[in-house]
Amino acid sequence: MKRLFTVKALMWFIFLTFIVTAIYTFIRIILAPAVAPSSDIQVRVKGDYVLMLVQCILGVFLMLIPGYLRRRVNLNIPTLMMIAYAVFLYCAIFLGEMGFYYRFSHWDSLLHIFSGVGLGALGFSLVSLLNKSEAVTFSLSPFFVALFAFCFAVSLGVIWEIYEFTVDYFLKTNMQKYALEQGEQLIGQAALMDTMKDLIVDAIGGFVMSVIGYMSLKHKKGWLDRLRIKRLEK
Repeated sequence: MKRLFTVKALMWFIFLTFIVTAIYTFIRIILAPAVAPSSDIQVRVKGDYVLMLVQCILGVFLMLIPGYLRRRVNLNIPTLMMIAYAVFLYCAIFLGEMGFYYRFSHWDSLLHIFSGVGLGALGFSLVSLLNKSEAVTFSLSPFFVALFAFCFAVSLGVIWEIYEFTVDYFLKTNMQKYALEQGEQLIGQAALMDTMKDLIVDAIGGFVMSVIGYMSLKHKKGWLDRLRIKRLEK
């Protein structure tokens, strides 16, 4: 019960952080200048706050998903997975938009590796859930389960990059880091560097999780048990 209370407190803290930040950024969108004064290129403009607002709204939506799955789909999400999920969203959305992406050069790469590992673990859970479903019955070797988990992690990484490109295109933001913090646009390979780096580290994280999962299934180690999402018995 104490552990459950701690997890709920963490989830509520991060959820309310996104709500408060969204309200703040909405006000700043109204008050901030459209273009930074030439004498102060560090000042945040409307476009910066638009990106923060979009990310906070996304964060609120993502924080609601575990509760929805628990109530409507009757899934039990492990405590460790919930904590990792919440901390990742906080680091990626709140701390990231507070400037960590620019202050720490490898912040984005660490988050993408972490997400690759987490999505790989989610891929193993998905196979397990389908395998125990009455509507879908199949049997796969550990290699093919690991291959599915890897492809699942990489595919969702690609979808995230499509999301970043779409937001950048329509809202004129800089999620894909095609421009420097000062606003100078990059060209050629430099403009593609952030996107390709993200995809590569996503693949690395997914591959690491796939190898761990393969060894766990192959040799029946049970390493995935603490990360596996299960369906509750009615």
